[in-house]
Amino acid sequence: MKKFAVMFVMAMLLPLAACAQESGAKWKEGTHYKVVNEEATDKPVITEYFSFWCPHCFQFEPIVEQIKQKKSDGTAFNKVHVNFMRFTGPDVQDAATKAMLIGRAMKQENAMNSAIFNYIHKQKASITNLKDLRNIFVVNGADGEEFDKLAKSFGVNSMLRKNQQQIDANRELLTGVPSFIINGKYQPTFTSDMSYDDIADLIVWLSEQK
Repeated sequence: MKKFAVMFVMAMLLPLAACAQESGAKWKEGTHYKVVNEEATDKPVITEYFSFWCPHCFQFEPIVEQIKQKKSDGTAFNKVHVNFMRFTGPDVQDAATKAMLIGRAMKQENAMNSAIFNYIHKQKASITNLKDLRNIFVVNGADGEEFDKLAKSFGVNSMLRKNQQQIDANRELLTGVPSFIINGKYQPTFTSDMSYDDIADLIVWLSEQK
């Protein structure tokens, strides 16, 4: 009876092991990802570097939602807004970074990010300063006074400095956006034959690697 029980458990585990091997075999270092650091972060984290002005980043948002749904609960997802794009000046891009972080502090980051993306790419409107971004927030239901308070807060300005530190630490790797650094160790490479599902699956798989 004991022997039968052991064989039963092994029979149940074999398909799971086969699936794991098949998934791992699908992604090849040098083709689908590269190792950019020797050590991984203590906890899994998917970091997306993006710009509100980048049309590819705007089109990538549905994939980002897939990634968030597929990743494990213990894996953090963090967006870092870059300020080196040529669509507008660095001061305006820094203002957009601050707006993103204000939305995060308000716990309305996803909604406000979508509003900024839509303002730029669907409405074809220009952003020239933080006041324009405040107006976007207010039009989309945010409290203007809370926006002003958070814009001056220690917490948001600390997050702003951390955002810049993450850009500086990985600037050589950021030849374009959107770009991902996963667990501080892996950077995925997207090939022309990959579907949206493939891209999401690759990123989630990398987040599960040490």
